[in-house]
Amino acid sequence: MISIRDVRKSYGGIRALSGCDLEIAQPGIYGLIGPNGAGKTTLFDVMTGVTEPDAGRVSIDGRDVTGWPAHRLAKAGVARTFQECRVFPEFTCLENLLFSNSNTEEARRLLQLVNLDKYAGEPAANLSFGQRRLLEIVGTFMGKPRVLLLDEPASGVNPALLELLLQFIRKMYEERPLFFLVVEHNMEFVMALASEIVVMHQGAVLERGSPQAIQASERVMEAYLG
Repeated sequence: MISIRDVRKSYGGIRALSGCDLEIAQPGIYGLIGPNGAGKTTLFDVMTGVTEPDAGRVSIDGRDVTGWPAHRLAKAGVARTFQECRVFPEFTCLENLLFSNSNTEEARRLLQLVNLDKYAGEPAANLSFGQRRLLEIVGTFMGKPRVLLLDEPASGVNPALLELLLQFIRKMYEERPLFFLVVEHNMEFVMALASEIVVMHQGAVLERGSPQAIQASERVMEAYLG
């Protein structure tokens, strides 16, 4: 279980999170959407130890992990990607996956699932941006996380690779159900991927529900349109 209780974070006079509350009781694929500046990435930063909240509590399975450093949260099974694609371009695609887990057989299997197996021995610098994004996301699964936060995974990825990414995430969830939380501005992608959508606005959760309910919500429409 993931529990976010009254989490607050300000940067100077800007309130990025203003009493954010969110509970996720069971594994699943959850979309996290909202206008620019709604606090989505800041919430990820707080949950993964990148930044410490000014107030509030973050708990995983009843254990208070508020303020834990990123490396300690990673050992506890919390992994994430960032808006900026983070791979090691000078290392091969296979080497990029082996940093967190030396299981070469598993690394090759995952590369094959996203059609990157033919690039296993090539530097990641040789990949397109979309392929690098896939490589980064595949790498998070090598550590076998329990909680995985994906920050705009569809950004800069062409439609063909997006479909590949969609199928890959679904397969990973089928193999090993975990808590997926996906920040995304590509509405078509996130609505097709997530079983439940959480909408943030002005640093707090505005609404949550099925993709169909969120798409029909007047409150959500008003938040996006201002």
